Amino acid sequence: MSKFILVAGGTGGHLFPAQALANELIRRGHKVQLMTDRRANNFADDFPADKVHIIPAATPNLRSPVKTFQAGVTILQGLAKAYGVLKKEDPDAIIGFGGYPTFPPVLGASLLGIPSVLHEANSVLGRANRALARFADIVALGFTKTKYAEKFSEKCVMTGNPVRDQVFEAAKKPYPAIDDQSPIHLLVTGGSQGAQIFSDVLPGAMMNLPDELKNRIRLVQQCRQEDMKRATSVYAENRLNVELAPFFKDLPRRISNAHLVICRSGASTIAEMSVIGRPGIYVPFPGSVDQDQLHNAQNMVEADAGVIIEQSTLSPLSLAKELTIILSDEQKLQKMAMNAKTLGMHDAVQQLAKVAEKAAQEE
Repeated sequence: MSKFILVAGGTGGHLFPAQALANELIRRGHKVQLMTDRRANNFADDFPADKVHIIPAATPNLRSPVKTFQAGVTILQGLAKAYGVLKKEDPDAIIGFGGYPTFPPVLGASLLGIPSVLHEANSVLGRANRALARFADIVALGFTKTKYAEKFSEKCVMTGNPVRDQVFEAAKKPYPAIDDQSPIHLLVTGGSQGAQIFSDVLPGAMMNLPDELKNRIRLVQQCRQEDMKRATSVYAENRLNVELAPFFKDLPRRISNAHLVICRSGASTIAEMSVIGRPGIYVPFPGSVDQDQLHNAQNMVEADAGVIIEQSTLSPLSLAKELTIILSDEQKLQKMAMNAKTLGMHDAVQQLAKVAEKAAQEE
């Protein structure tokens, strides 16, 4: 039996694959702890860890010297705390899931001689992982083609992106039957950073759909609390069948119920969509320097499992047009769902667990 500390930033995109690995390691008889930042409140309760360590973390802002200095101070505080936790807990290995919250623990592990694995979920090696890869023993990749990973090719191993147990449960459900008269189940989810744009655009897009299509739609939408009243008013005025909520704890089940999903294209979202097998309209988050979400979504487009609408061109009219084209072709929807399912890597969590065990054994 080994002891692992999993390190993940406090958003679903980082915590969900860490949670999947934690469950698999526990099934294999290992002990698991979690190191994360204060944003993890929405998810940490469901994380199967013996202990949860909250570490100060910050993202440097190179455009602002003051913010860069403040971030540097926070990172040093995080390093001091992570070092203390690692020295006390003495894990056999740590597994980092990217983002700047992994910085202090991986550096601390390097100073203490604790083996470390970095997992890169996106099809672009993130800036934090690029900086940390020289200190890590193994770099596990979520996509076969990962930009910037070639520099560390001797450390890289392809594992795929782990998904949570509830995703596999949801994947058992076949694609919902659909014909030209049946209800159409549409799911809209924006992730931790992206729900506002959908709250801005979706109501108008629904109003611009042909009546015969609009009347069939059953909409489930993640909507920020501050946008709820505005969206509810528009949907009620147009008599749309809609369920709104700021957060869905059972998102995999809702993906499996959907005929089509409108979403961002973070790595966890792509992994869950492919394992469950549902077509998507992807609107990549534009704020990333490396455009990782755009690269992620291109994998689905190349397999004819989804389409991309970049946020700069997203409007009620452009979305209504795309929805009308896709939702009017039931056979196309079913084919896209089948294509998505062929991309699903069902053994990713087992592959990553093997990598973690190998690192622990080499301590």
